[in-house]
This record gives sequence, C-alpha cells and structure tokens, in this order.
Amino acid sequence: MAEDSDLERTEPASSRRLEQAREEGQVPQSRELAAFLVLIAGSGALWVTGSWLAGGIAGIVRRGLTLDRAAAFDADAMPHAFMSMAGDALLALAPLFAVLLVAALAAPFLMGGFNFSTKALMPDFSRLDPLKGFGRMFSTNSVVELVKAVLKSLLVGSIAVWVVMHEKDAMFALIGQPLETGLHSMGRVILSSTMFIAASLALIAAIDVPFQLWQYHSRLRMTKEELRREHKELEGDPQLKARIRSQQREMARKRMMQEVPKAQVVVTNPTHYAVALQYDEKMPAPRVVAMGRGLIAQKIREIAREHGVPLLEAPPLARALYRNSEIGDVIPATLYRAVAEVMAYVYQLNHYLAHGGRAPEVPVELPVPAELDPEAA
Repeated sequence: MAEDSDLERTEPASSRRLEQAREEGQVPQSRELAAFLVLIAGSGALWVTGSWLAGGIAGIVRRGLTLDRAAAFDADAMPHAFMSMAGDALLALAPLFAVLLVAALAAPFLMGGFNFSTKALMPDFSRLDPLKGFGRMFSTNSVVELVKAVLKSLLVGSIAVWVVMHEKDAMFALIGQPLETGLHSMGRVILSSTMFIAASLALIAAIDVPFQLWQYHSRLRMTKEELRREHKELEGDPQLKARIRSQQREMARKRMMQEVPKAQVVVTNPTHYAVALQYDEKMPAPRVVAMGRGLIAQKIREIAREHGVPLLEAPPLARALYRNSEIGDVIPATLYRAVAEVMAYVYQLNHYLAHGGRAPEVPVELPVPAELDPEAA
C-alpha cells in the first residue's frame, strides 16, 4: 500500500518541475481567452478608428471604381493602380492589425508569463504515432474540448442569430444607401455584432481559464518518490555529503597537524585538550595553529614531542583557549596576560636548553578569567 501511494501523483509540482516544463515550452494556454482578447481588442480598435478606417476604405473603393480613358488603354496602369490601392489599404488597416497582434500575444502572457523556448520548435515524431493519436482522440481532454466546442457554437450561434434578426432592417437598408453612408452603416452593424459575440466569449473564457490552469498543474503533479529523488538531486545524496564532509575534516586535520611543528608551545589539559600557539614579532598576538581534544589532542602532543615543541600543562588556559579561539585566529584579548606568561616561560626554557644555567619555573595559577573556563566552579 505504501509503495502504491508513493507512485500516485498526489503532490503539487515543485518549482523545479514547473521551470523544466517552461523550458520545454509547456505553459498553460487558453484558446478561449485568446479569442476573447482578439475580438474585444479588435472591436475597441474599430470603435476608436472606425470613422478614419471607413473614410480610408471609401477613398480606396472610389479610386478603384474610377477609371479615366487614358488608363483604359495603358497596360501598365492597372498593376500600378492595384499596388497603390493595396498599399493604402494596408496602411489603413495597420493600426487594427497592430492591436490584434498585441492582443494575440497578451493571452499566453496573462496565462503563463513571458516564455521563449526553442525546445517547443523541435519536431516531435511521437505525435505521428497513429496509436497515440487514436488515444488522444478519445481521451478525457478531447471529450472536454468537444463539449466546450459544442457549447461555444451554440452560444455564439444563438447570439449571431439574434444579432441578424435585430439588425436585419439595417442590413436591408444598406442596398439603397450611398456608398459612404453604406460603409459607415455596415461598419456599425459589424462592430455591434462583434461586441455581442465578444461578450459571449467572455463567459466562456471565464470558465476556461481556471480549468486550463487546473489541468496544467494536474498534468505536472508528482509522486512522492519523484519529490524525494528531486530533493536528493538538489541537496545531494546524504551519504555522499557525509563522506565529503568527512574527507574535508580529514584534510583540514592534516593541514592543522602540519602547523604543529611551527608552534612555540602546546598548552595541554594534560590529556583532554591540546592547543598549539605560534608567535613572532610580525604578529599582533599569538595565533592558534592547531587544537583538539581526545585523540586529536593526543596526536598534537605526539607531533610536538617529535619536533621538540615545548608542552605546558595548564588545564584552565587550555580549556579557555579551546572554547574561545578559532584555528588560524589570534587568541582572545582577555587571555593576553596568561599567554604572555606562557611565552615568557617558553623563551626562558629555550635559553636554558641552549645555554644552560638556571631552569625556569613552570608558571602556575595563570590569570585565566573564570567566565572563559567552561569547567570553572
């Protein structure tokens, strides 16, 4: 049962899945919204530019029906006249075409935003499979589209019949009207009819847009296994990440151990903690080059003994340095005084080992603030 639930597409599409779908050219689309926007935009453009457009077309028709005697015997006059009228017609219709183009582009933009994908232009030969094509013909989506087409035809057809019956007197009156008046009257009839049809498509688009969005997101739903696999791909395999972190810690530990021979002193707990300190005249304060506890502390002490680095047993200072310092950083300012006594002891010890004389006293009761020592009473 658990395996079956993991294979069911019950989870919403992730952001990565949605982005991949957009890259493949899969965005929500509504043909009904596009048809409505084109019709309403065209109707609005006709409403605004109707008089200018009608006047331009009337002038073109008038020039086309006017033919002087010289042009009748000129074989080249007719092509020139036709090209001139075609250019004037295109110029007159250019604003309307521009508005229709913007409306056609606005529909997909409103549904899924701007998206350009070359993958959508690639040929998909699987669509040539007759079996798959037959399956698409009788799919749920095809049935829904068929029902939508029938309802749209009934609605638009009913409104068209009503418009024809309502405007029949005006259309019959066009026969007896002068050309210019007839063009204006015809434009008014066409505009009113288009507005009524666009209003009917608004209802269809209001139903189709939510349905298309729901269908789009339903088609991209994922199984729980797909979500887990995607999460693993994005975040990385936990075992692999743990192995990488382990290798990184090992590499950092090796680099740290290589710095121990360069230290001036190793402060110990004596067995639980070990902190290696380095200092020269160019440094503002002693720097922590290595530190650790347990086995790592033991390894630091062994390397220090191999390279002759002095070890100083100072438990409070070792604990304070371990808890309040970072490898590669200088020691906290509150520990300057305690570390200064340690460094003075180290210099005296090195002088004693090199030249003999009186052995220095090992510092005890170093001034370590109690708030820096995690085990202070």
